[in-house]
Amino acid sequence: MSYFILSINALKMVKYQTIIFHRVQTFSRAQIVQEFRLRCQAHAANDNKGFKQEFEELDLVGKELPITAGDLEANREKNRYPYILPYDHCRVRLSVRNSQPHTDYINANFAPGGGSERDFICTQGPLNNTMADFWRMVWEQNVRIIVMVTALKHKDIVLCDKYWPLQQGTVYHGLIQVTTVIRKQGPDYFVTTINLRQRDCPTDRLITHYYYPAWPDRGIPKDSSSLCAFTEHVRQQMEAIPRLGPAVVHCSAGVGRSGTFVTLLWLMQLCARGIKPDVRAAVEDLRLHRMSSTYLFISVCCTGSVEGAQHGHKFREPVQILTNTVPQEGGAAVGGDIAITDRQLHQTNHRPQCNRS
Repeated sequence: MSYFILSINALKMVKYQTIIFHRVQTFSRAQIVQEFRLRCQAHAANDNKGFKQEFEELDLVGKELPITAGDLEANREKNRYPYILPYDHCRVRLSVRNSQPHTDYINANFAPGGGSERDFICTQGPLNNTMADFWRMVWEQNVRIIVMVTALKHKDIVLCDKYWPLQQGTVYHGLIQVTTVIRKQGPDYFVTTINLRQRDCPTDRLITHYYYPAWPDRGIPKDSSSLCAFTEHVRQQMEAIPRLGPAVVHCSAGVGRSGTFVTLLWLMQLCARGIKPDVRAAVEDLRLHRMSSTYLFISVCCTGSVEGAQHGHKFREPVQILTNTVPQEGGAAVGGDIAITDRQLHQTNHRPQCNRS
């Protein structure tokens, strides 16, 4: 993985032991806020004319890219939605099992995040018949962070099958043993520590699973500051730990909300380093790899994020806002902590369609 180191006037990209120096002009938070606010005001004039024009132009990006692997007869049952398929040029390839063709397929693409073309993996919510492949991908790609931005279901509509134990316990998917160690709860999200073990492998791995269920499948969160706080929490944690592999981000289809989250985190990272965020450039790059995104909403969130940071409105320390939750049978938490039930985890408003606006 490549990563960025920011000094006063230079951005050093360290990649495969080769150091490349990129001269990047940096700016104060006040300068970034002022320019970004003026840009948003100009684009919002005349009933969001500027945003609409850019979105229409971006809506064409990536549509000519081939998606042949996902459309093969042998792979169609592995797709949650038949019209959401991974681009061939950057799809994640699993190891081939027992010389069987098509066992390398999973509906997932690598995506950039400011450091390399493989900072993230954007994928669909696992199906019952793809859970083993999902965890195999996590293991083979050395993933240590999973971000889930969808509820499991809305009413009778399954948006993502349950691929990890909601309570403490162990499940098995193929060769992978998945154990929930501890779950903590933030204001609008859950953070779970998961232990992975592969059969015949002596070393376990710890995965951090971030779960934000309050994002409608066809729409935006009611409170943009809630999503900004969640994204900033994930960003801080990603900065604090070694990046051994890409982070996995998924919603239901693996496009709209996943792409929006990756874009927002990317732009927040640029702002934190004193670099002016370019929403259009980030969205265009991401659409060449996988997804659409809620374009106007990204600008709203980014504006709120940079303005809040400028005025000293810091998000509460994640350790302080998280409470341990060790649910007993039936969902009651041990020791008086917050109880987590399936009803809480499934609660949100959803329809199984991808975001396009």
